[in-house]
Amino acid sequence: MAKLTNIKKDTSTEEKIKEAARKLFTQKGFAETKTREIAEEAGINLALLNYYFRSKQKLYDLIMEDNMRSFRQGISELFGNTEYGVYEKIEKLANYYIDEFIVHRDLPMFIVTTIYSSGGDTLSASEDDQVAKSRKIFVNQIKELVSQKKIKPVHPAHIISNLIGLIIFPFMISPLLKKRVQINEKEFVELMKERRQLIPVWIKAMLEN
Repeated sequence: MAKLTNIKKDTSTEEKIKEAARKLFTQKGFAETKTREIAEEAGINLALLNYYFRSKQKLYDLIMEDNMRSFRQGISELFGNTEYGVYEKIEKLANYYIDEFIVHRDLPMFIVTTIYSSGGDTLSASEDDQVAKSRKIFVNQIKELVSQKKIKPVHPAHIISNLIGLIIFPFMISPLLKKRVQINEKEFVELMKERRQLIPVWIKAMLEN
């Protein structure tokens, strides 16, 4: 029998493992998911899983990085879309990412801790350039509304930080929130779904003269 160290890594097997892990991490969270369960879900043995990914933490980090890359790409594409106005972008962003965070519950905390641990350098040079271009389009749209006196003269950073905070923060404090206001998981999810409609209203109320 060939040793695992002599087996060439198969990208299809690697993706199968990642999909199995993504499913279980989403369903059970990192702490409650066992590596043996991931191997069983992927239809492989534990030794092969350990050959591809040396630890559960490494596998988790890779999956979260994939999710975060998708998160950044979504924001970049939306901010850079010139067919949508400021309010349309806010509405679409709130809808899409609240739905994403309902499914990927660990992602908000991962995003924040990654930003802090990296000092904000979470992008490659090409990704950073693309995000900067998209953000500039959104910022210019805000400045245009200010110049037309359609919204209050507020710095775009306030709008972006408020928007991100309103979307992400409730998920980060969900255990505390559920305990303090005495709601269960199902009720929490319903509250988050309500925020998809409320956040654009709140932002608009903050901006309009």
